[in-house]
Amino acid sequence: MQFTADQIAALVNGRVQGDGSVTVSTLAKIEEGHPGAISFLANPKYTHFIYETGSSVVLVKDDFVPERPVSATLIHVADPYATIARLLEMVAQMSAPHPVGVEQPSHISPDVTIHPDCYVGAFAYVGKGASIGEGVKIYPQAYIGDGVEIGEGSVIYPGVRIYHGCKIGKRCIIHAGAVIGADGFGFAPVDGIYHKIPQLGIVEIADDVEIGANTTIDRATMGATRIHRGVKLDNLIQIAHNVEVGENTVMAAQAGVAGSTKVGESCMIGGQVGLAGHITVGRDAQIGAQAGIPRNVKPGSRLLGSPAVDIGEYARQVVYVKNLERLNSRVAALEKAAKK
Repeated sequence: MQFTADQIAALVNGRVQGDGSVTVSTLAKIEEGHPGAISFLANPKYTHFIYETGSSVVLVKDDFVPERPVSATLIHVADPYATIARLLEMVAQMSAPHPVGVEQPSHISPDVTIHPDCYVGAFAYVGKGASIGEGVKIYPQAYIGDGVEIGEGSVIYPGVRIYHGCKIGKRCIIHAGAVIGADGFGFAPVDGIYHKIPQLGIVEIADDVEIGANTTIDRATMGATRIHRGVKLDNLIQIAHNVEVGENTVMAAQAGVAGSTKVGESCMIGGQVGLAGHITVGRDAQIGAQAGIPRNVKPGSRLLGSPAVDIGEYARQVVYVKNLERLNSRVAALEKAAKK
């Protein structure tokens, strides 16, 4: 499909600078632009590309003023990155397949409640008493255990395993290989032998959550492991039993959260971060990649390092470490002089 710059501007509440009749039919990075493509400029370090890009249209910030002529038509918006995300979402919705029906071979237990416009792919399994909402898509080789509830509009990609009794909200996306509701890591040591503690709880995932490929969320020992509305989890994340992740928190790949930890709302947790068990992370905390968190985190904290410290203190520590060799040489010289 083709759209003019004027049509796109009207759609995103933008202001056109240049030829509003120019058409685009695809998207491209600004440094790889070509005729017929729309790009965006959000990061200042890419500004030089706007003067050489081949894209027909570029989204820029409201206050952007070119320093020299630009061949592309510009659309000024409040936030180019958020705007291109909206456009990508629209393109994805228009181009994505919308399968409906039950493919064979697959297994759907007789007592399952399933909306007629759902999709169940070949070799998928839906267990007893499960409830599958309107518009849900369950792709091939997914396993939906007994009594699982999946809210309307959710997408379960190939190879996902959702164990018995777990609850998935509306409009969730669970990517391939994710495991929801495996047993939490609970064992009681008795005379040097670890005895398994039955994990009798469930996992509850609220609306609009996205879970990356091969991420695992363990069921609670008792009660529920809870992932609240709007949480976005990257690939290869481990969420342990009885953890609670607050609304609109995001976690990057290979982060791990130990048992019974509570993560607040709107936190940002970088890749390979490790959170100890039974701690609380306050809302709006930002934790940099590979940080180790052994204790409670105050709301709004910005942490780096292992064990993690405030980002300002971490920066000072880096400077100190860089100066250690020079400091050691000075101390050695002083000791040598003192012996004379």
